[in-house]
Amino acid sequence: MVSTRHHPNDFSPPSAPTSALRAVTKPGWSHTPSTLVTIWLLVSNPVVLWDASYMFLRPHSMPGGSLHTPWTPYALYGTIDYLYGWPAYNSRNGFSAAQSALNLVECVCYIFYLVVIYRYGASAGHRASKNTQKGAMWLLTAEKHVSGRMAAIALLVVFSSCIMTVSKTVMYGLIEAFSGFQYIGHNDVLTLIFLWIVPNGFWIVFPSYAAYFFGREILGAMESAGGASQATGSKES
Repeated sequence: MVSTRHHPNDFSPPSAPTSALRAVTKPGWSHTPSTLVTIWLLVSNPVVLWDASYMFLRPHSMPGGSLHTPWTPYALYGTIDYLYGWPAYNSRNGFSAAQSALNLVECVCYIFYLVVIYRYGASAGHRASKNTQKGAMWLLTAEKHVSGRMAAIALLVVFSSCIMTVSKTVMYGLIEAFSGFQYIGHNDVLTLIFLWIVPNGFWIVFPSYAAYFFGREILGAMESAGGASQATGSKES
């Protein structure tokens, strides 16, 4: 019977720490909200909810209706954009109501983002404290950050909603262009600029900036993760 007294010399050396372990031990990602975007969301959401309420309560919310008082400005706007006036309602045009339904989806997404920022956010820098008093001014002005899985979900949700808002608003204008300006073509140039283009333009400019802000952060996080993975692979090879 033959036996060996020596252990084999081809045992593999201790493996290097895995990339998963490095990911756990390295500092985590965090999201820093934009004050401008936060203000825009706080201002625009009530306006969009007011607008959607007008659409869903037609004809009671329209001029002469029993609920018209809270939507008095639409008596004028309905004569500028017929999608908000009697012509579209009488012809049973469903686009404006469908758009309002999507507006509500976007509002829910934006509110979710703001709630996550408020609930899970922490003050950054020298103002950081466990006893930080949160309020409207903290949400608007304080330098803050939020981290973890919930922050990542909120960032993806708000970025997607910004893309929805921009795309839908651009489509709103393109429908007019491709239909021969059916619902706004009766206006003079100044009325069209100041009472249709400028108000609707807000929902292109600010969501576009917000999408850029959030998208840049998502891209930066992905590039950092990709760089870390490549560095890990090169060290382990």
